Amino acid sequence: MTTTTLTPAQAIARLSESTVVDVRSPGEYASGHLPGAHNIPLDRLNEAADALRAAARRAPLLMVCASGARSAKGCAQLGSLGIEAATLEGGTSAWAAAGNPVEHPVGARNIWPMDRQVRLAAGSLVLVGSVAGLTWSPAHWLSGAIGAGLLFSGVTNACGMAAILGKLPYNRAAKGAATFEQTLRRVAP
Repeated sequence: MTTTTLTPAQAIARLSESTVVDVRSPGEYASGHLPGAHNIPLDRLNEAADALRAAARRAPLLMVCASGARSAKGCAQLGSLGIEAATLEGGTSAWAAAGNPVEHPVGARNIWPMDRQVRLAAGSLVLVGSVAGLTWSPAHWLSGAIGAGLLFSGVTNACGMAAILGKLPYNRAAKGAATFEQTLRRVAP
């Protein structure tokens, strides 16, 4: 199955007839998302396959993330399960830059996009390994390991660091936010 990519202008024209699925972490989702979007993190798409299949029968699925990379990966993942979905080109960043509305839950924190969190964590660990390596040479292995992880991430388009960061408390849903199970019931009533 091929992935359809929609520009923000195409997506806004279809928004009312689509089921929008935001594949970012709950914390990222809470910092601003497309109107009516349902939060189903990328690492939980397989768990949500039945609900998404049912939703896709009723209305087209539009997958969204911060930049479009994770949502494209989500489309490919769903495509392998026989579920058709489109991705938003440029993600919520392009959506907001085009002047389209973004929902912000009351009291939500502004969380950095996952790619920025990964760059901060990776850069910090490389710097620590380099500086610590000045006095204890085996610490350079930390920098090398992070570099190897980034290389692996680039080749496979999978990021273990993002998976770990996504589980940190600030990337979890805020109190009072819909649980994963509640979201699935809303997606496929």
